[in-house]
Amino acid sequence: MEISQELLTIGQRAKNAARRLAFMGTEAKNKSLAAMAEALTDHQEEILSANARDVQAAEKKGLRKSLINRLLLTEKSIKGMSEAIKEVIALPDPVGGGEFWTRPNGLRIQKTRVPLGVVAMIYEARPNVTVDAAALCLKSGNACILRGGSEAIESNKVLAQIISEAAENSGSPAGSIQLVAMTGREYALQLMKMNKYLDVIIPRGGAGLIQTVIENSTVPVIQTGTGVCHAFVDKDADLEKAAAIVYNSKTQNPGVCNALETLLVHEDVARNYLPLIGQKFKQNGVEIRGCEKVLCVLDYANPAEEQDWATEYLDLIISVKVVKDLDEALDHIYKYSTKHSETIITEDYSTAQRFLREIDAAVVYVNASTRFTDGGRFGFGAEIGISTQKLHARGPMALPELTTIKYMVYGDNQIV
Repeated sequence: MEISQELLTIGQRAKNAARRLAFMGTEAKNKSLAAMAEALTDHQEEILSANARDVQAAEKKGLRKSLINRLLLTEKSIKGMSEAIKEVIALPDPVGGGEFWTRPNGLRIQKTRVPLGVVAMIYEARPNVTVDAAALCLKSGNACILRGGSEAIESNKVLAQIISEAAENSGSPAGSIQLVAMTGREYALQLMKMNKYLDVIIPRGGAGLIQTVIENSTVPVIQTGTGVCHAFVDKDADLEKAAAIVYNSKTQNPGVCNALETLLVHEDVARNYLPLIGQKFKQNGVEIRGCEKVLCVLDYANPAEEQDWATEYLDLIISVKVVKDLDEALDHIYKYSTKHSETIITEDYSTAQRFLREIDAAVVYVNASTRFTDGGRFGFGAEIGISTQKLHARGPMALPELTTIKYMVYGDNQIV
């Protein structure tokens, strides 16, 4: 595949910047990050104006309300992006960390963390990813190339310009933060073939985007996953707590990957619990798609089909199933989970421990909302994505996950 000249130029600038970023000290990187945080609030009106154009275009296209909510920026969210950068500043610099030991022959071996190099992000809808990714890459010594979706192009162009100029004006090398402003699909496909310039590519979005990158990229991919997240309400659950946790997991922000998609309820508490959570859902516009046992209790639920158990709705829809016991819940999750986030609500310690041990997912909860699977909520300042794979990184990815290992060996004329 022939790479466009625009992308080749972006790739070369990023590669040159990465060489210098790898040796920038923590103080210098934090100075650039502080300038980025300040620039966001200084240019708030410009950002909101650009975002309004994106939202208006999305509404004309008839995009789902949940997707438009992901796209929308407010004064509060811009302040949140600025605060997230400040949290990244406060975190330890992962570059240079490691361990040191001496072998019997006198060789001194240092295992140390170094930046990945050039990180490319392909993502959808959420313009805050532009800022989060740039901040994390800069703090970890990486250059970043950002390719957001067409639905957020105006917001992303303004955000990228503001933060890249702020970083460069405060000492970061030119090309540290770059946006691919060409929205055609062919440019994304070309980016996936730029092995000469990119060290890793990270897709963040829906299942279609992620699968496209996995199937087409010749650049190494860190796979962020779709979230078919489950909650299991056990027979020993506090039902009021279970209603609050499940409702929050589903409705607090339904258009994101850590939102709840499937609710499993132990048959011993189904007749008491389902009306409790069902009414909360019904009153707030959540469509319930249930198994036959659910339909017997909730006459306003719709019948679930097989495909519902494997669907990431990203909307005010939830699939609900009554299960016989913990074993059936575990079997269901094993079959349909995307290994993102799963939670159990129970007051029984041994049941909770078994759920924690046997569920194979990036994050497993007891008595807490799945919405906590987030770099900021985990104390990482921000995140570059939620990895559901097992190699290199898993769960919310932040600064350490944007580094790799280098061994530095000190000798004194040793030979084999």
